[in-house]
Amino acid sequence: MTVPDPAPTPVPASVRTPLRTQIFQVSTLYGAATLAAALDAGQFGRAVDSHRILLVSNNAAVPETALRLEEMRGYGSLAARFDAVVDWNEAISPHHPGGWGPRSEETVLWQRAFRLAWDIAPEAPVDLAVESIQVNPARALAAIFSESAVHVYADGLMTYGPTRNRMPQSIACRIRRVLHLDLVTGLRPLLLAEAGVEPELVPDDAFRAVLSEIAAAAEGDKGLAAAEAAAPTAMLLGQYLAALTILTPEEEEDLHIRMLRGAARAGHTSILFKPHPTAPARYSRALDEAAAELGVRLTTLDSPLLAETLYERCAPTLVVGCFSTAMFTAAAYYGIPVARVGTRLVLDRITPYENSNRIPLTITDHLVPDLDAQVGGAVPHLPRTPPDTLAPLVRTVGYCMQAKLHPGLRPGAEAWLREHLDPTTQHYFKRRRLQSLTLPGGGPRGAAVRLRRTVRRTRSTLGL
Repeated sequence: MTVPDPAPTPVPASVRTPLRTQIFQVSTLYGAATLAAALDAGQFGRAVDSHRILLVSNNAAVPETALRLEEMRGYGSLAARFDAVVDWNEAISPHHPGGWGPRSEETVLWQRAFRLAWDIAPEAPVDLAVESIQVNPARALAAIFSESAVHVYADGLMTYGPTRNRMPQSIACRIRRVLHLDLVTGLRPLLLAEAGVEPELVPDDAFRAVLSEIAAAAEGDKGLAAAEAAAPTAMLLGQYLAALTILTPEEEEDLHIRMLRGAARAGHTSILFKPHPTAPARYSRALDEAAAELGVRLTTLDSPLLAETLYERCAPTLVVGCFSTAMFTAAAYYGIPVARVGTRLVLDRITPYENSNRIPLTITDHLVPDLDAQVGGAVPHLPRTPPDTLAPLVRTVGYCMQAKLHPGLRPGAEAWLREHLDPTTQHYFKRRRLQSLTLPGGGPRGAAVRLRRTVRRTRSTLGL
């Protein structure tokens, strides 16, 4: 007779191992889509093995007047992947997410407070997935949950550039990886490379599926219906550079009009303009006047939709922008030709030289056709694999931006500048920056500084 095994004795709740909590911090729908794709691809483990919190942050200068993430079409579908949603702005009110960080002596208290408010057991392990680890709120979260592993996800072109500033070792040693989209195939991110952090691709098919999901969720939106009815063949991505004092409002308005004229010159008669969510209404009026002069149909989008939803539903044959990540999404995931306008003007204006937008601008300028230079006809597709000239250029610009973080890039930067710096590439660099780093192209002053340094080293070696 076989005696059955006794039933296992239940483990008291008080001694069970607490479920791991994963906190995912987002501020944009595009970023949330990136995280959703990573989750779907299993890059954060199984859902049953952890408690997942979506931490939503509104980083606009005046959050009360800005479009909220939950107002974007498709947000609900993405939020359903998480067990709870928390509003970071409310959690730290009245402070602003971009400016607030805990004092070092208060981090333990803040962690206890958030664990209590977000129903996280005191002993439960916590993992963080954050964007823009160089600044708040990511830095604040990393400081508060000081024992947590940190996963950085990057949803744009800035991931290919260097880290904005040196990470404290207490944070750098906990960063496990940089998750990013394959927007420029074969180009290796510089972000956090100085800390030995490895990049990891979010699968293309997973991200494309999430974009399709978001587009399906926009069904019934009046703005989308109007855009579809117009059957636009070209789409213009509005910029918001005046607020950053990079361009004047008049220059930014002219930038949009140049996009419109270039699209019309390329043969497009029905054009869709997607303004920045906080762009002034006068931009669309100025474009309406220009469209009337050109005899083209212009439709201005007034709904909270991702650009990618319009790619999916309207299938444009051209996307025009300055240096938007959405241009590369159009090319990489939808096979849509893209063109740039105004990139060199912005390259010349952005300050300081280490501004993180410099790498996206450099990549766009180097790869994307200049619409102003098109004499007519179809704009060519971007090659799926970029030319071999791109990576050395990005590394050289990256070194000039953050030389102290990447001293190992100097020999390559010197070689590139000696061989390639000329009137066709000078716009990627500032002479004063080359001088300060004593690099080729810095002019006589740079050569003199290099000579003085050589003399000092020689005298020191000889004990003089």
